[in-house]
Amino acid sequence: MSSEYLIELNKVTKLYGTVIGVNDFSMQLKPGAYGLLGPNGAGKSTLLNLLIGQLVPTRGTVRVLGQKPRNNAKLMSKIGFCPGFEGLYASTTGHDWVTFLLELHGTAPAVARERAEECMALVGMAADMARPIASYSRGMRQRTKLAQAIAHEPTLLILDEPFSGLDPIGRAEMTAVLREWIKMGNSLIIASHVLHEIEALTDSFLLICGGRLLASGTAAEVNELLFDTPSEIDIDCDQPHELAALLMKTELATSIAIQQRPHGVQRVHLQTVSAGKLCTELPELIAGNGLTVTRLHSADNSLQTLFNSLLRIHRGEL
Repeated sequence: MSSEYLIELNKVTKLYGTVIGVNDFSMQLKPGAYGLLGPNGAGKSTLLNLLIGQLVPTRGTVRVLGQKPRNNAKLMSKIGFCPGFEGLYASTTGHDWVTFLLELHGTAPAVARERAEECMALVGMAADMARPIASYSRGMRQRTKLAQAIAHEPTLLILDEPFSGLDPIGRAEMTAVLREWIKMGNSLIIASHVLHEIEALTDSFLLICGGRLLASGTAAEVNELLFDTPSEIDIDCDQPHELAALLMKTELATSIAIQQRPHGVQRVHLQTVSAGKLCTELPELIAGNGLTVTRLHSADNSLQTLFNSLLRIHRGEL
């Protein structure tokens, strides 16, 4: 396998007994920033742990920067990892924890303390770095994990749901830090189940579900998939029964439910084979029949509908 690639996986399968974590996974990624999208339980964390050598594939080969990641200290010095689990020491301060991990990388104590302080400030933890981790909120622990991931100045960051637990301000600040990281020419792989979190950082996506790579591409291509696969849509309308009848008559919907929402809002919840076709034809349908629509949005912001549809396509059901 060639070192020109950031990551190479060749027919990788990881089994946990009879449970499949990753299934016949192959891909080649050149240096850059990539988003790993998938619902909970899709196999994202298993894949990331294979990349850092925490797990060994049952079958297939894994290479990161042209090397095997398992028990490879030299390679690990080039990788920063922010795990999804809480692996912090509660009684230790955030600054001491980052310092200790830097020393494990071989950094001199005085230099490690200075670098840890710098990184804690960079992620917005300057005022709280001397507090014990037990007193941190989840968002503060996420910031601290990012600080340790970048402290030894790796060339590749691997992040597992790093925005989880952050408030909107925290998300914006972490996004700014990661954008600067990418701008400096470093590589990034970030796993999430929320499209817009990744879209704020990169337009290169890998869609994974059921341990399989279902699709890859740009943000525009992912959104095109959203429009061309079966979706659930909510439409708030002043005459929901009339709209429901029209949608069924024109075969824009395959199933419909009328919902009474708070404050007198009447909602049409529908399933459609193609959200793109629905959005194209709906304006004329509304205008031609004197209806008023106040809101239209996807009923599933986690992309679960997209992944379910891609799985059905993969199995030949659609």
